[in-house]
Amino acid sequence: MTTAAALAPVGKCDVEVDRLFGASGPLAPAVGAYTPRRSQTEMAKAIAQAIVEQKTLIAEAGTGTGKTFAYLVPALMWGGKTIVSTGTKNLQDQLFLRDIPTVRAALRAPVSVALLKGRSNYVCHYHLERTMQNGRMTSRDDVGHLREISRFIKMSSSGDKAELTKVPENASIWNLVTSTRETCMGAECQYYQDCFVMKARREAQQADVVVVNHHLFFADVALKDTGVAELLPSANTIIFDEAHQLPDTATLFFGQTVSTSQLLELCRDVLAEGLAHARGGPDWAKVVMAVEKATRDLRLTFPQDIVRMALGQIAPSSDFFPALDTVKAQLAAMIDVLEDQAARAETIEQCRVRAVELAQSLDGWKADGKGKMTEGDDAVLWVEAFQSSLQLHKTPLSIAPIFNHQREGTPRSWIFTSATLAVKNDFKHFTEQMGLTGEHAQSWPSPFNYEAQGILYVPTGLPDPNAMGYTDAVVDCALPVIEAAGGRTFFLCTTIRAVKHVAERLRKEFADRGLEYPLFVQGERGRTELLDSFRNAGNAVLVGSQSFWEGVDVRGEALSLVIIDKLPFAPPDDPVLAARIDVMEKQGLNGFMHHTLPEAIINLKQGAGRLIRDETDRGVLMICDPRLISKSYGKRVWQSLPPFKRTRLQAEVVAFFNNPAPPAV
Repeated sequence: MTTAAALAPVGKCDVEVDRLFGASGPLAPAVGAYTPRRSQTEMAKAIAQAIVEQKTLIAEAGTGTGKTFAYLVPALMWGGKTIVSTGTKNLQDQLFLRDIPTVRAALRAPVSVALLKGRSNYVCHYHLERTMQNGRMTSRDDVGHLREISRFIKMSSSGDKAELTKVPENASIWNLVTSTRETCMGAECQYYQDCFVMKARREAQQADVVVVNHHLFFADVALKDTGVAELLPSANTIIFDEAHQLPDTATLFFGQTVSTSQLLELCRDVLAEGLAHARGGPDWAKVVMAVEKATRDLRLTFPQDIVRMALGQIAPSSDFFPALDTVKAQLAAMIDVLEDQAARAETIEQCRVRAVELAQSLDGWKADGKGKMTEGDDAVLWVEAFQSSLQLHKTPLSIAPIFNHQREGTPRSWIFTSATLAVKNDFKHFTEQMGLTGEHAQSWPSPFNYEAQGILYVPTGLPDPNAMGYTDAVVDCALPVIEAAGGRTFFLCTTIRAVKHVAERLRKEFADRGLEYPLFVQGERGRTELLDSFRNAGNAVLVGSQSFWEGVDVRGEALSLVIIDKLPFAPPDDPVLAARIDVMEKQGLNGFMHHTLPEAIINLKQGAGRLIRDETDRGVLMICDPRLISKSYGKRVWQSLPPFKRTRLQAEVVAFFNNPAPPAV
């Protein structure tokens, strides 16, 4: 395989890209119904140039451009050691199992490919054996699942839980048979030579192309800063697909979170290891109980509802502060005991290391009373209370400096691609968040004829989105359009509460009107199962929130109407958003126009992108939010969407559904 350092001149790459993507090129027979697309070829040339010159490229490609092949072909031809990072594990599997093998076979490229996921995706021999011996199962299902996993590892070469479809991905048993960074025995483990995680990493070190996901990439970046050995091999080319997700993912990993669940899990393990290896030592139950009680008391300092608030919003008189001090004190006492006993077993030493790390994270919780860190405005401290747990977050206000630091050093090419990176052809929001200001950014239009294939419908007469009864008014407005479409609808909501309310109303209205449209609701079944059922039904209505706004591909007539209840603005009480806007406004910027609005537009573009997925699709995008018309920023929103024909008349929409598409010429 050619390395990035010894490449042909850019002009030769252009000629080769034209040949490869041409009608008589090798991709056509490999793909089947392949037709050359100018935007795909031009995008591939730009990526090839960035790879050859070891530059950065920000590439937005409209739906249907074929961006996956546009980056895979140059990467496999000229990328040298390449890391491809994508948004989800499902997309990782699709790249590894389908897209890369197709392109590699078509190009006859002699490249080796490896798939690398986070360690929680691989069965751990040590923890599996331990669980089978001590049987700490939490449900009857666990027993059957454990039997399946035990069979699976005898036959699997990867140990990747995605291969074992008989055990659901979210089954509780997985926590007991996989390792974490804290609970991995490393080279001390008796199964080290057979370890699936180590095997995956060795393969990744040796492969030409490594497929990872954003979570793994940034977990590694963050951990390397704390001295952990580099997980991801050094590369000539790094490609981020679904790059619009990077700011949120990077923020998550460059921040720090301590949860009451982590503390209680540590207590559980300390008790188990103490009784197993140092029974004659301290009173383990007493040591653990003190930390457990302090931890539960900390959770109880907030009401049972879900709460998100910056540290500065917590009243100085709140029980939270003394309760936090008690947790710190009891944890310190537990660490003293673990230090005395650590020599008795490797697993007790592991518990000590985990306890020290948690204590260090809790020590970071010293603030200036305004929810900001005492060392300046670089992070915000905030708490999030769930029904049975509490999380303490320390979140950086900007990831740009941290990510810039990561990109320094060895020259290599960085490719960022997605269907949604720009706001009205302006990349500023994305580039400023990621610290990519001044880097080359380019857009390639979708090959679809949006004006002929679809309509953007903004109904009249709806109340303000904050008004009481708004969701009911949206459903009333949507029902005639759903009927005209014959079901075949995604009803996308901005909150889980709206999902539940819309689903209740639709269930009742369908029954009252005798409409036999299958109704699928997010949360009632797994996402993949819901999508399969939706596709197979052919006339269904699916109600979902954020997880159905992106990464969902339903082609053909099964999806002909996408309804969006309101513009997806982040909740104004989000502590990180509030702190970021505060910093912007101190710099004289308008927080809404510079951050909140661009973020909502990129989200909306993702939702709108569910509708038209190929050249023969037809459909209506119905955005119910009257602010699209009434507010001065509305124009900026709809000008960022695909250039659909626009209407405010329900009759035009009904006519569109009643008139079949003209035959393709």
